[in-house]
Amino acid sequence: MSEVPENYAQELAETIAEFEKYRERFLSETLEAGQKAKLMKSQVMASLAPELAAIDEKIAELRQQQANLTAGN
Repeated sequence: MSEVPENYAQELAETIAEFEKYRERFLSETLEAGQKAKLMKSQVMASLAPELAAIDEKIAELRQQQANLTAGN
């Protein structure tokens, strides 16, 4: 039965890492596109804020799940 939580913990860690990579790629690619379109960085960041907040919220939820799982063992 301990195998399921270990697999789940590993999957959580991988999912968190993927979300973090996605966030960085999304931010850098969008900023790059904004620069090419000659938009101010502040304009681009303002339009990205809701999306970044949603990604950050999901990462925080996953980290909380990971902490709860670790605390339970």
